[in-house]
Amino acid sequence: MRRNPNIMVLLYCFFLLANRVYGIGEKTFVLGPSWDTMEKRQGVTEASLIRPLPVLVLSNNVLDEGFIDLWLSFNEGKPESFTDSRGHYDVFVSPELGAAAVPWSRAGTGAALFNGSGKTWDEPLVLKPRAGRSTDTLFAPGSQIRDFSIEFWLYPQNMENGGQILSWSSSKRPSSSTAAAEARQGRQIDQRVQCLSSKNRLQWIFQDFFFSPDKRESKSLSLSGPPVLPRTWSHHLIRFDADLGLLEYLVDGKLEALDYTTSSGREGGDVFVPVIGEDSRFALGSHFSGMMDEFRIYRCYLEIPDLAKYPSQGGRTESRTLDLGHANSQLLRLEAFGGRTTMGTGAGSAGRVRNEYAGNGNLSFQDHSGVNFFVRFSNEPYRWNDVPWVPVRAGTELPDTFRGRFVQIAADFYPSGDGGTTPYLAELKLVYRAAEPPHPPVHVAAVAKDGAVELSWKASSSKDVGGYFVYYGTARGEYFGANAKLGNTVRVSPIDAGNRTSLRIEGLTNGTLYYFAVAAYNKPHILDGGAQVFLPEPGEFSREAAARPLLRPTEDS
Repeated sequence: MRRNPNIMVLLYCFFLLANRVYGIGEKTFVLGPSWDTMEKRQGVTEASLIRPLPVLVLSNNVLDEGFIDLWLSFNEGKPESFTDSRGHYDVFVSPELGAAAVPWSRAGTGAALFNGSGKTWDEPLVLKPRAGRSTDTLFAPGSQIRDFSIEFWLYPQNMENGGQILSWSSSKRPSSSTAAAEARQGRQIDQRVQCLSSKNRLQWIFQDFFFSPDKRESKSLSLSGPPVLPRTWSHHLIRFDADLGLLEYLVDGKLEALDYTTSSGREGGDVFVPVIGEDSRFALGSHFSGMMDEFRIYRCYLEIPDLAKYPSQGGRTESRTLDLGHANSQLLRLEAFGGRTTMGTGAGSAGRVRNEYAGNGNLSFQDHSGVNFFVRFSNEPYRWNDVPWVPVRAGTELPDTFRGRFVQIAADFYPSGDGGTTPYLAELKLVYRAAEPPHPPVHVAAVAKDGAVELSWKASSSKDVGGYFVYYGTARGEYFGANAKLGNTVRVSPIDAGNRTSLRIEGLTNGTLYYFAVAAYNKPHILDGGAQVFLPEPGEFSREAAARPLLRPTEDS
């Protein structure tokens, strides 16, 4: 039958392309979308909704937790799982509260989502000081607070009047030391701190929250900020300096309003400080429609709020030890699939999500965000301290020196210059060629002699044979012999026979049955510079042979 030359050419091209794409003898180790392999993580977390399956991204800025009294990150994914990571406050949520995920969250992997209806539940989220933690909790009943700060990110769907972003309440028994207080004796003082939406602005109201040093008088005041844009993230910070009696309101890091809690109403005079009554509680998001993220209370005056979404120093993740199966296996290339993502926060980009999938290649972007990769090798799984990390470029062929049985992968994540964009890693592939050991030799024969055994075998069919190990012992399948000799030298099992295919083993005990097996080991790999990469790794055992050395009578001539 005559062959069609066109078909032959097409088949040739197909197999040529297939060999280039997949590689003959190449294997693949895949990391992701299950990221349990990446054990060490600093500033890196998993996120959903960016791609169909979870990806690795930068986590939000990590601040000094020593000054944080309450921290709601909303990263738990489900409202019923929202918790104060500092453990000072109990969190109660209503069924109407929702959760948003990356990329809609402002920081981290989640945000609280308020629907603003208030049909059934007027308070979607309530915080109460945890019982038994009064000495640790800033807003615990009876506390007298000095410096404090409250901050959060806000994304209003609209700015309807009457929305309560934050409401704190407490009841304080009045002092009977003054005539004014005596006139009010018998009733409680209702303390309030409220953050309300009014005429497209947020207004802070402090009612009977600050008290004089002798606690005889209280002071109420209010602060109002600039217009707040709907469908745009903005940062809000209230901070108090107890030495000056200075109360300030900052929006997006800019000071917008201030007042003094002093007896004079300005700098100087007695400073009124917060005194907490009974039944202290916070309520968030009443009749508010939109998102809130990273709600924190500090026991300090927060001088410089960090408004970058992602930390400028970036983050890092390292894999556990990965086993390529055989010593001297070669890592051919690293294939990284991912992209970058962010959500606009300015007036011109409000609510716009940018999710750029770059596919496979070097994940480095024009805004200076990106992921850098590193590898290191060893033929032992636990000795990594002295093994340096070597930077590699994803998607390119790696040098021939990248060899070993065990490998670790590290990735450094860096945000954009403005801290608003994070790169993400969707999948990581290690393409390698395993240095499989040679096949065992065949036709192993053992001939008994006086105090010795003569072994012979047929060479292995593999090409890269560096030599043979001979194993011996006095029990079937147990090759722990220790007294055999080659010439005058005692050789413990296994004996390195080099490239020989026969061996006379002496020093054996007559009358004892010995068992033998032979395994071929790999040839040293020679690098371009002449150096050897070599860890002898034997293959499978040959079939077992046995012989019993005996003192035999001299044959008649």
